[in-house]
Amino acid sequence: MLKELFGGKKAQIVYTNETIDILRLIRSENVGPRTFTGLIKLFGTARAAIDNIEDFSVRGGRTKPIKVFSENDAKKELSRLEQNGAGLITYKSPEYSKLLLEIPDFPPVLSYKGNINLLTNRKSIAIVGARNASANSRAFAAKIAKELIEQNYIVISGLARGVDTEVHQVNTAQTIAVIAGGIDHIYPPENANLYKQIIENGLVIAELPVGSKPLGQHFPQRNRLISGLSLGAIIIEASLKSGSLITARTALEQNREVFAVPGFPLDPRCQGTNKLIKEGAHVVESVDDVISNLPRYETIAQAFDDSASNSFRVLRLNNPQDQITNFMRKQVLELLSASPIDIDFLIKETNLSVQIIYTIILELELAGKAIKAPGNKVYLIDFS
Repeated sequence: MLKELFGGKKAQIVYTNETIDILRLIRSENVGPRTFTGLIKLFGTARAAIDNIEDFSVRGGRTKPIKVFSENDAKKELSRLEQNGAGLITYKSPEYSKLLLEIPDFPPVLSYKGNINLLTNRKSIAIVGARNASANSRAFAAKIAKELIEQNYIVISGLARGVDTEVHQVNTAQTIAVIAGGIDHIYPPENANLYKQIIENGLVIAELPVGSKPLGQHFPQRNRLISGLSLGAIIIEASLKSGSLITARTALEQNREVFAVPGFPLDPRCQGTNKLIKEGAHVVESVDDVISNLPRYETIAQAFDDSASNSFRVLRLNNPQDQITNFMRKQVLELLSASPIDIDFLIKETNLSVQIIYTIILELELAGKAIKAPGNKVYLIDFS
């Protein structure tokens, strides 16, 4: 996907046209990770999708076509990354994590600073927990991270205060920090020195464009990457409304193992982890509790390969716009509501083909009227 040309002291990254097309597609209006995958399934390439999404958005109900991210804007973003000492990879890059590619809403592009080869490591564990963690929990987080690293695991966390900080600073050469804003925004500010150490030795990655500030809604989005990059997620202290519980939930949705450290019942910071244990999470008292309950990567690699190939199985119509009628669109719209509906139900009720149903849903997504939800579901967000 990219070539490094060494001229002088610094390596210059030269991006392919395909990389620029992928960046343009995911940065276009109303195109998120799930919509991106649907478009690739339908059209085969990012370039072909770009050529069609404006028409699709109008067919989905927009009065004006959506805004397509221009080639010039894509090149500006890549230039800003270079100015910040960062690079960009796509889901088609050899460096892209196979573990991450397996999740249904994987990010088509990632910006990074540091050792990108850490992303291909097949023995990765997420460790997250409370920002205001107790001294005991911070010490335990450092201990479990150190022992996992000694067993050749990469530890992944979110560069937050508390548990995350303890995890990263054990060995910055064996850690990946996943941040919620752009690659150039360090949050929290007090971890600026740790951030610098990680990019010198380990890896920092971000899904959002360079320049993006880390807002509240970005953290759940970030958390799915932390769990998606990992064979399992260890939760150390989490309140009932903690972001760490979001990581646990996304781990479960991604068929990852979930581990929780038990805590004192009267400490609010432990109520979330104790709840996870009641619901079936593995209890963690030592590193052996983690390693003995992790799946071997080798035993699930084939499943990942099958999943990846199925994810991009092209459901292409010969001329989708010509085959789909307004009556078909009306059939689908009448069945949709604000509550998520299984796509298989739409297929059964309308008696339309899989290809036609998915194409109509893509039109609605691009028009900003519908969103795909986990579990092969879809719901309306605009009833106009």
